Amino acid sequence: MISEPGGARSAVTCVVASRNRRGDLLASLPRHEAPVVLVDNGSTDGTVDAVRAAHPEVTVVPLDHNAGALARTLGVERAGTPFVAFADDDSWWAPGDLARAVEVMRAHPRLGLLAARILVGPEEELDPMCGEMARSPLGTDPDLPGPSLLGFAACAALVRTDAFTTAGGFDPVVRFPGEEERLALDLAAAGWGLAYVDEVTVHHHPSVRREPPADRQVGIWRSRLLTAVMRYPLRDLAGQLVRALRAGRPGRRGLAAALPRVPAALRRRRVLPASVMTGVRELRK
Repeated sequence: MISEPGGARSAVTCVVASRNRRGDLLASLPRHEAPVVLVDNGSTDGTVDAVRAAHPEVTVVPLDHNAGALARTLGVERAGTPFVAFADDDSWWAPGDLARAVEVMRAHPRLGLLAARILVGPEEELDPMCGEMARSPLGTDPDLPGPSLLGFAACAALVRTDAFTTAGGFDPVVRFPGEEERLALDLAAAGWGLAYVDEVTVHHHPSVRREPPADRQVGIWRSRLLTAVMRYPLRDLAGQLVRALRAGRPGRRGLAAALPRVPAALRRRRVLPASVMTGVRELRK
């Protein structure tokens, strides 16, 4: 547990959203160095009872259905701390690094979200996404601790609770996977900084209970398209539709999966400021 001077432990909560991964949770929960709020997305494998029995210190929020990424927002509402660290049921912050990440946030008041380095599996291979974030073409703002971002991996992110709330948290329209983009864009639109900080690490040991890669690609395209409907100017929205069609079967299936949610996305539509869209276009080059 975090116990260093400065009250880092009392300042941060780990929020974990999970569904039907009881074994992964029971292995990862003891590794968290902060109080944990677990939001269970309607598991049917006995997750809730098992966690309550093995880890009575964990705050368990059981849902009667799969709320998707919105579960994390419900967890933040229960946290009651100025910072929240997100983790998946198969990820955890390296020993001592959650406390260090909190201190980085405290030292950079405009930093709304810190994206940590991710080491994958027992081999501790660097997640390719980390290389992309480290080379971000958006550069490094002078008041941020690392390269600026407009995206992140939710399994390895620390957020300032006020910033998260201002940006609307994770919403009920964009679900797993690919839910991070809309939140990142709204954080930037509200003036918050997002940065990759290579000096803090999250371990990710991907669960064997994962959807097939092809299905994951469909879900990512669904989220990209719904985010575009919610936030992109019309010409950029059209461009995203074209990219989906050109992506072949995953893009077309993602478009089909997005269509039922388009009315809800339109009700939440709010076009991003030009400055944020400039960054989006820069990342696409």
